[in-house]
Amino acid sequence: MEVVEVGALRQPDALVVETRLGPVRGYPDGPVFSWKGIPYAMPPTGKLRFRSPVTPEPWSLVLDAGAFGAMAPQGQDTSVPLDPSLRIDEDCLTINVWGPRPDGTPRPVMVWVHGGAYCLGSSAQAVYDGRLLAERGDVVVVTFNYRLGALGFLDLSSFSTADRTFESNLGLRDQIAALEWVRDNIAAFGGDPTEVTLFGESSGAGSITTLMTVPKAAGLFHRAIAQSPPATSVYGAERAATVARRFLEILELPVGRVADLFDMPAGQLVEACDILVNEVPTRVPGTLAVAPVVDRDLVPRYPVTAFQQGYSHRIPLIIGSNKDEASIFKFTGSSLMPVSSEAVQQMFAGLAEDNPELSAVRLAEIVAAYPDSTTSRGVLAISTDAAFRMPALWVADAHSRHSPTWMYRFDHATPMLKAARIGAAHATELPYVFGTFGTLNPDPTFWLGGRRSAIEVAGRVQRRWLAFAQHAVPAALDGSKHWAPYTPETRLTLLIDHRDSLVADPDREMRVAWGDKAMGFS
Repeated sequence: MEVVEVGALRQPDALVVETRLGPVRGYPDGPVFSWKGIPYAMPPTGKLRFRSPVTPEPWSLVLDAGAFGAMAPQGQDTSVPLDPSLRIDEDCLTINVWGPRPDGTPRPVMVWVHGGAYCLGSSAQAVYDGRLLAERGDVVVVTFNYRLGALGFLDLSSFSTADRTFESNLGLRDQIAALEWVRDNIAAFGGDPTEVTLFGESSGAGSITTLMTVPKAAGLFHRAIAQSPPATSVYGAERAATVARRFLEILELPVGRVADLFDMPAGQLVEACDILVNEVPTRVPGTLAVAPVVDRDLVPRYPVTAFQQGYSHRIPLIIGSNKDEASIFKFTGSSLMPVSSEAVQQMFAGLAEDNPELSAVRLAEIVAAYPDSTTSRGVLAISTDAAFRMPALWVADAHSRHSPTWMYRFDHATPMLKAARIGAAHATELPYVFGTFGTLNPDPTFWLGGRRSAIEVAGRVQRRWLAFAQHAVPAALDGSKHWAPYTPETRLTLLIDHRDSLVADPDREMRVAWGDKAMGFS
């Protein structure tokens, strides 16, 4: 971190805020202010690698918060647009804040958890810029980095000894530490620590559905928005131990020398994890190499099961998925999702192995619900439902029995995305939420037009998300379609497109075919 004396960077428009750990200097960002790269935990290096985050030592001089902190160690993936100027470093546990100048009026807080299959991404991605949301909603927006891949979501706890401890679910522990920082410090930035909305997409949303069942996270956030959560991609300790052993094999590291992992260069761990990340979903389609683990410690139960047993936190929830989630994985050639007929067959074989009550007839009934199941379109539909749509429905069904819940399906796609047969793919809703179109370089989104319609859709999405953060109800007070809550009886779902529509049970045939019992890999 860069610490400078008060006055060393004399800018009349800078704004110093006193946190519990020390003063931080922010700068104007349009009509709001931003503070970037504030440490919320000690660098997780040396003895702290593979351990829970530790609160930083306080500082007395002013910390200059004018730039994002380093990204968590990760491999290169062209499907995740990252600023090449950003550093990658294990000293990555930093947090960013956008908000109006604090004036004594507490404002709602929106805390974003970025996605990236638990192994990629950064809070510094341009699509997550919080300025517009903070400005348009008069809210405080927070983003942060957390550990990824082998350093964050590879469970090595089966290798713990009396001398060396490997803790589980480190990325989730980082997220909880960031939320604790928000609880303890956000008032200094003008935020209300009792009005925190946690929102995220993909593995960020999967983290949220998991945290909604984690006792240690209770009370740290008061509303949640889960965009395309892979809620069933949480695995058991036995499987986690098998993956961890394979990780050591890739490193050619004997179990007797497992303590060497504390001292290995981070880049070496990332390279081995990249091999693992590609290998696991290829061998067992529908699974991820790194993800949250039911460790019976931080995560006591499989999250969807916990929802269905009534253990989720009693908070309002918005949850949904995109119409064409899987198409982007086929377009980019990613191995993270099954996008061929053979891979889908392997996925069902794996589900049958992990769910002994599933008969061959039962699985055939699911496939039969898709009239074009042998075509590319049908395969992508099955993959979308298995990974995102059904898990979201299972969560919504269970949570809505005791807490306000709203369900959506994001259907909007620009003419270019339709022409490319991508449609409303995974993550395509992100610029609509943040108002950050044009962050790709080059960005083909509007090559065939559609900008005006997309901006109108984005305005509605932002107003609903902001209203939810402000009032716990996603009501856009602009003449938009009324969004009634979801219940297991009505199954009302907002279809977000050039015109919003509220539809009862829009995916009924597939929902009935999959059934009410959550299917996942253990």
